[in-house]
Amino acid sequence: MSTENQEKESWAERLKHTYRLVVMKDESFEEVGSYRLTRLNIYLLLSTLVVATAFFVLLFIVFTPVKQWIPGYGDVNLRDDAEALANKIEELEEINNANQTYIQSVQRIFASNFETEDGIPEIDTANIVPDSLLNLERIEEDEELRNAVETDELIKVPEELENDIENKFSPNRGVPLEQLYLIAPIKGEISNGFRQDKGHYGVDILAPKNTPIKSIMDGVVIQSDWTMETGKTIAVQHPNNVVSIYKHNSALLKKVGDTVTSGEAVAIIGNTGTLSSGPHLHFELWSQGKAVDPVDYISF
Repeated sequence: MSTENQEKESWAERLKHTYRLVVMKDESFEEVGSYRLTRLNIYLLLSTLVVATAFFVLLFIVFTPVKQWIPGYGDVNLRDDAEALANKIEELEEINNANQTYIQSVQRIFASNFETEDGIPEIDTANIVPDSLLNLERIEEDEELRNAVETDELIKVPEELENDIENKFSPNRGVPLEQLYLIAPIKGEISNGFRQDKGHYGVDILAPKNTPIKSIMDGVVIQSDWTMETGKTIAVQHPNNVVSIYKHNSALLKKVGDTVTSGEAVAIIGNTGTLSSGPHLHFELWSQGKAVDPVDYISF
């Protein structure tokens, strides 16, 4: 038999060697207990304890909230709930900001603390790339078309609305403009007055952001669209061939063909269009196909 086999057999034999563990009292050396042990039994006992401990620790982690503290483990449901809560918080923040803006606007109205041109921050035009279309040379035919649009087409009632307007507002037919009751579209400071010789056919009125713009009297919407120069624009046909035009709005609340009553909101004040340099309303009043000064008929 080789030396290696002798060493293996001696090692296996040593595992089976029996030992006695005697427990005695220290004072009298009286034997309290005696136990027969082998190395193999001790190894098996220790291995069993280690496996059992690991098993119970694993169960403790899996079936208790302790697993949430383990990096990378986490609970998928908790992550979904956290993401849903984050989205809900973001929505609530947007609603809160909108409410704060509305409340501040109402407070400024009651305090007569209107937002004027002096309060509007200056725009840094150094880095603005100019629109190449604005630099095109205008030809004579183009100028004639623009003048026709500004003076006639904007106040021309579509044929499909003529009968509707006549039927709804026939009692007011023939009443002079001075005798009609016109309410102010908004209350505010006039920053630029009516100057027909300069091509300014209305008045510019400053008011707080998000201020609703009201129809000056009953009528039918004949224009509700957007142009490059005047931005979001709405026009209302009133009795007795009177037309009111509201320009540079941030939002339009009515569409063509809608019937509006006196004081009903038709738009929200804004700063749209290339001809606008700050939040305001450009308001025009036309009578019998001609632009008139709104200040002569309406108290702003």
